[in-house]
Amino acid sequence: MEKLRAAITGVHAWVPDYRLTNDELATMVDTTDEWIMQRIGIKERRILKGERGSSYMGAKAVRGLLEKTGTSPDEVDLILVSTITPDRIFPATSNIIADKVGIKHAWGFDINAACSGFLFTLQTAVEYVESGRYKKVIVVGADKMSSITDYTDRTTCPLFGDAAAAVLLEPTTEDVGIIDHIHHVDGSGRKYLYMKAGGSVRPPSIETVTNKEHFVYQEGKVVFKFAVSRMADVSVEMMEKYNLTPETLNWLVPHQANMRIIEATAKRMGLPKEKVMINIQRYGNTTSATIPLCLYEWEDQLKKGDNIILAAFGGGFTWGAIYLKWAYDGAKKQ
Repeated sequence: MEKLRAAITGVHAWVPDYRLTNDELATMVDTTDEWIMQRIGIKERRILKGERGSSYMGAKAVRGLLEKTGTSPDEVDLILVSTITPDRIFPATSNIIADKVGIKHAWGFDINAACSGFLFTLQTAVEYVESGRYKKVIVVGADKMSSITDYTDRTTCPLFGDAAAAVLLEPTTEDVGIIDHIHHVDGSGRKYLYMKAGGSVRPPSIETVTNKEHFVYQEGKVVFKFAVSRMADVSVEMMEKYNLTPETLNWLVPHQANMRIIEATAKRMGLPKEKVMINIQRYGNTTSATIPLCLYEWEDQLKKGDNIILAAFGGGFTWGAIYLKWAYDGAKKQ
């Protein structure tokens, strides 16, 4: 029997219209465009205004994906959503997105793995497709990071933006699709990047709100050090495992957290900048959406059989890499 693989057969994304520039941030906190660009590499980020959550953006991305791939909502078997900013603690944002786009015959759930969430969720979906039971699975990365960003904290407010992107996974017996993954967690890193309150250990209260404990907290230097080493290590490990070289690897799709982390990872892999997908300057860190948003923006340049490594590092700590062979000529889907 031929090996069944899961292949990405379509990708779509949606970002809000509002652009929060570095110059506007400089009117809110003590910062400058030069400082942010030198240390992070972000010029602007998109912000979702009003009482709208991650499901609003996720539904936009999924609707576009269904239309683009000619997929009926009734054909979808499973919808998985990666997010750390769900609309509510419950129900799952996957349920809400499914309802908004008319997916009635599927089940699904959310996965929280911070900035590695899309990779962890994608691999979870792969397992369902490779089982042979699931023919069409949608994976969504959606985060409204502005909802948990403290815009009086100059160290974190330049980092994050809002976006959603989605991919369709289908089975194939061709020599394309997701080949392998290497994923890790290290819970000892939980004290360096997290939200202090809002969970069962420290539920919301007047005190937690007053103390601004419902925003992203991170110790930047520690996180940066771990992110550079872990994301680069796992990417190089994947290259070595499959005898990939800078010449045979077509693309690196790194999580867009910090330009210096991206550059350090590419350098360790021996890759020139033109083989690295980078859009952090326009969107910032959209957490679960960064990697599929890159795939969407570069789709027309992707060719069937392209060797691609997806790599990420996130709070938890979580990190990982996925090696895949692209399944279609992207220019034909435009």
